[in-house]
Amino acid sequence: MTKSLLLSFLLSSTLLCAQSALQLTAPEISRDAAGTVTLKSTAPGTTILYTLDGADPIAKSNPYLAPIDLPSGGTLKTRTFALDRKTMSEPAQAVFEPLAGHKPLPSTVVPVTQDRSWPQYDWAKRHALTSAAVKKAKPQILFIGDSITHFFGGEQFDGYSLRGQQTWGEFYAPRNAGNLGFGWDKTENVLWRLQHGAVDGISPELIVIMIGTNNTGTCSAPDIAVGIEAIVQELSKRLPQSKILLLGIFPRGEKPNPQREKITEINGIIAKLHGTHNVAFLDIGPKFLTPEGLITKDIMPDFLHPNEKGYRIWAEAIEPTVKHLMGETQ
Repeated sequence: MTKSLLLSFLLSSTLLCAQSALQLTAPEISRDAAGTVTLKSTAPGTTILYTLDGADPIAKSNPYLAPIDLPSGGTLKTRTFALDRKTMSEPAQAVFEPLAGHKPLPSTVVPVTQDRSWPQYDWAKRHALTSAAVKKAKPQILFIGDSITHFFGGEQFDGYSLRGQQTWGEFYAPRNAGNLGFGWDKTENVLWRLQHGAVDGISPELIVIMIGTNNTGTCSAPDIAVGIEAIVQELSKRLPQSKILLLGIFPRGEKPNPQREKITEINGIIAKLHGTHNVAFLDIGPKFLTPEGLITKDIMPDFLHPNEKGYRIWAEAIEPTVKHLMGETQ
């Protein structure tokens, strides 16, 4: 190819890319009488991302996978993105007032998707695969949570390493356990998953929940506790026959710190759920601490996620309660 032809080709390619970017128009936003928000893009081969915190959507924002329930109002911003998320439209915004009989809610209880770890793994794909897997396997015991649960063990659906597989194989594989832990998940993301097929078609004897640590950086303890309670209520509604083992949020950080203090406050609030909605509450956080209140790297190398030794501490700490709740004899 001659230099002139190469230059012409490069200029044409650049122009086509620029035109493609310019052709991306912001999604159309509509809300019906029930407060359900629908987003629509007229551009084929694109994806829609949105936020509810007032920030302009970026490549790691929430993917639009289903209509969004906003009867309590809120500020929604959205953009159309190319599938590789390298080009995007201008943002569109809508500010919705609460419908009659509703009041503004904390973010912890408004169900949303997430892509905070995109493109490391596809959150929507993991949701589809795990939902199908548990529906097929019909587990007796189901774990729900964030990356701390995600990395424990079970069937692998993405590139994350599973750090407690030996313990999982010993304690939970014989019980046909399912793992619905998702990296980066907050309470609002778990709520979305539960409302969009995560537990459809199953009837586990026991559900083990540990969620909320990813909310602690931006949300208040009472709001996080309300989000956890909303998850418990959602599970109680969808799986009324299942017992729930609600775990206190694990401590994080090498030494005592304000985030740990918030976690202690949250755990004190959600402990009151014990005895309601088929819930048994258990706080095993002290099991991960030295007498001086330290987390050591031989249990949690990053002072947040357990390794195999840490996961064994978890499993052994809850085993008596698990056996009791599942009606297993010694």
